[in-house]
Amino acid sequence: MSMHIDLLRHGETERGGGFRGSLDDALTERGWQQMRDAVSDAGPWDVLVSSPLQRCAAFARELAAQRGLPLYLEADLRELHFGAWEGRSAAELMQSSAEALGRFWADPYGFTPPGGEPLVQFENRVLAAMACLQRRFTGRRLLVIGHAGVMRLLLARARGLPRERLLEVLVAHGELLPLSLRAADEAGCSI
Repeated sequence: MSMHIDLLRHGETERGGGFRGSLDDALTERGWQQMRDAVSDAGPWDVLVSSPLQRCAAFARELAAQRGLPLYLEADLRELHFGAWEGRSAAELMQSSAEALGRFWADPYGFTPPGGEPLVQFENRVLAAMACLQRRFTGRRLLVIGHAGVMRLLLARARGLPRERLLEVLVAHGELLPLSLRAADEAGCSI
């Protein structure tokens, strides 16, 4: 049975760009508007699923209430944890950790930021969460509200890109993109 999934990246956040990871930043007014604009003529959806971080979940709650849709918060769809790099911009890291940043950009699976989550673990948790969503909501239309890293991972896999090209997938704030997934396996679900 088929399933329609749309991915929506959160909008601009109060603390700006850089490696936000697990930091729980709020949306700016512009960020709210980016997300509202993205969904204004989109859908319909049967179910909303969101990362629990407020930059995703706050908008998801608003949209669920407006459209009368069930909302599920899925912890395994949170952004990659960047460890010591959280809250820092690429420009800052170029000053203090240029070699490490270059290694991460060249091979994000082979180099983990200090104290960060290895990308293979991130991939495993995101893919397991998506497989669970596929099994639970087969035949339904889902909107998944999340982060650039999650969307890059899912879109790169759907496009058949090799792992080393993951960071070439660009996802703007408030961007809404369709996703096609293969059939899910029978692993357990948390939601």
